[in-house]
Amino acid sequence: MSKPKYIESPYKMWELFCEYAGKTKERKRVIEKATPRGVVKESHEVPLTMVGFECYVADSGFNTDLSHYFANYEDRYTEYLAICSRIKKSIRQDQIEGGMTGQYNASITQRLNNLTERVDQTSGGDKVNNITVEIVRPNEK
Repeated sequence: MSKPKYIESPYKMWELFCEYAGKTKERKRVIEKATPRGVVKESHEVPLTMVGFECYVADSGFNTDLSHYFANYEDRYTEYLAICSRIKKSIRQDQIEGGMTGQYNASITQRLNNLTERVDQTSGGDKVNNITVEIVRPNEK
């Protein structure tokens, strides 16, 4: 007989995520910024993160490692895969949209979601072993 799961159903996991998202969006971070007119306090929305969700679940009394659910450890969590995928997409959507609108730091959002552009503009995809530089003086012909 298999060990009972701490989060007893995919529905309960979704319920926990919705609670986390709601409470996170209610919280605001106040940042003080110096301006020519003095210090101004700005209120910022807190982004959704996987780490934040994991901490929320732990703080809610669930003594479990969510990575097992999300990785379907030993195929024990197959019924959770759709909910886990939906949770990851919801977090990613919040981060990407927040980054695109300037609500969150776009550079950090790009890195967290592997959205940085990687273009090889020099070697055409070939492995580079040596780099040589030829210095040409302007008065030499």
